[in-house]
Amino acid sequence: MEQKPFIYDATTADLTAFCRANDVPLYRVKQVEAWLARGINSPDDLTDISKSLREKLASEFNFAGLVAERNIKSQLDATEKFVFRLADGQCVESVFMQYRTGNSVCLSTQAGCRMGCTFCASTGIGFGRNLTAGELTAQVALIGRHRAERISHVVLMGIGEPLENYEEVVKFIRTVNNPQGLNISMRHITLSTCGLVDEIKKLAHENLPINLAISLHAPNDVLRSQLMPIAKRYPLAQLIPAASYYAKQTGRRITFEYALFADVNDRLQEAAELSKLLHGLLCHVNLIPANEFPGSLYHRSSKTSTKNFLDYLTAHGITATVRRELGSDIAAACGQLRRRRGGGE
Repeated sequence: MEQKPFIYDATTADLTAFCRANDVPLYRVKQVEAWLARGINSPDDLTDISKSLREKLASEFNFAGLVAERNIKSQLDATEKFVFRLADGQCVESVFMQYRTGNSVCLSTQAGCRMGCTFCASTGIGFGRNLTAGELTAQVALIGRHRAERISHVVLMGIGEPLENYEEVVKFIRTVNNPQGLNISMRHITLSTCGLVDEIKKLAHENLPINLAISLHAPNDVLRSQLMPIAKRYPLAQLIPAASYYAKQTGRRITFEYALFADVNDRLQEAAELSKLLHGLLCHVNLIPANEFPGSLYHRSSKTSTKNFLDYLTAHGITATVRRELGSDIAAACGQLRRRRGGGE
C-alpha cells in the first residue's frame, strides 16, 4: 500500500493542485499553510475548515508523519530537547534555545550521520536516512506549538550533514521563509556544514541570504583529518577557497566553528596557524567549549586556554567569540545529540 505524503511536505503548488482537483476554493491554500505553521498534527485541528474538506485532506495526506515522542527541559536555562519519531519509526533529536534576540531551534537534517567526526556523539550510531523538507518544517512548527512561542531563528546544526541532504534542506529553507507559513527570515537561518566543497559552491548560487557556518576545528589538514575524516576528501586548500567564494558571491560573512579540545587544538601554535589561514577572509570564528559525553575521546579546554586562544585571534585581526553554553545538563549542547532508535536508545 502506497504511503500518503506527509502534509508538511506539501508545497503551495501541491496544495493548489489538491484544491483544483477537488473543486475547493484556492483561498483554502493559505488557510492550510497558516495552520501548518501553528504545528497541527491532525485534520481535526483545522477548525475553520469544513468537515468534508478535512476528510478530503486526510484521505490525501498523512498528518502524523512526525510526532513528538518526549521532551526534556534543562534546569540551567530555557533550553528544551525534543525527541521526534518519524513515520518509519526512526527518531531524531532537536533543541529549543532562548536568546535575547529571539527563540531558536537546532534541527537534525538526517537520522544518523555518515561524517564520522571523532568528537561527536552521533558518530557510531549509524545512518538511517535523510529527512524530508516537511519533516524539518514540522520540527519547527511542533516545537513552536509546544512552547506557545514564536520561533524566529533556525540553526541546521543537529544530527547529520545538511549539505549531504542538499535538495530537501534548500526546499525547507524556502518553505520556512514563506510569509504565509512560519515566515522565518533567511538572515535568521544558519546552516552548519563539515565542509562539502562542491555543495558550498552550489549553495552560493541559490539566492538564499542565509548564514553559512563551517565546522573547522583545526588549522591544518593533519590535525583536522584526525578529528574529521571528511578533511581527507576536502583538504583546506579546497575548503578555504570555497568559503571565500561563498562570501564573495553572497556578501555574507562566513562563521568558522572551532571546538576547543584540551592539548589537541587549543594551543597558541594552533591559534597562530588559524590566524594565518583565515587572514583576509570575511569571517568570524566561533570558539566552542567542547562538550563531553559517555565514551568521548577528548576533554574540553580550560578557561585559561580558551581565553588565551581567543585573545590571540583577536590580537591578530580575527573576529572571534566564545559560544554561549546551553542545555549541557540534558545532553542538548553542541556535539551531544544522538540519533535515537525506535527502542528509545
